[in-house]
Amino acid sequence: MRKRQYGFTLIEIMVVVVILAVLGALVVPKILENVDKARVTRAQSDVRAIQTALDLYRLDNFKYPTTEQGLLALVKQPIDPTITNYRSGGYLPALPKDPWNKPYQYVSPGADGRDYEIVSFGRDGKPGGEGYDADISTATLDQK
Repeated sequence: MRKRQYGFTLIEIMVVVVILAVLGALVVPKILENVDKARVTRAQSDVRAIQTALDLYRLDNFKYPTTEQGLLALVKQPIDPTITNYRSGGYLPALPKDPWNKPYQYVSPGADGRDYEIVSFGRDGKPGGEGYDADISTATLDQK
């Protein structure tokens, strides 16, 4: 007499794998889209936080950092004899990178007569683009 063996047949395992593949094909794109949305939101928040730090810098020192001084002036006091009211500890604890691990770009004076412009080039890391590749800047935030 043979003992009965318990387990799954090859057909049962294949059915489960197909079901998991179909679910994965439906769910994964939605999850990845939410990740991209979260990165854009974080970049927008970072740009606003940098704007706040730049405004505090200007209140203390009567001018914004130059393009040459860059955003590093918010973390470490620039070598400039006219900067006399620099806050101990700086204006930001560290220089942030955008969600795609690239540095934010800073220009002073900015385009269109602005005092400065802060830009993240988005997911593709190149100027311009659409969707998640679009630039995130002080100019685009002011339009919203």
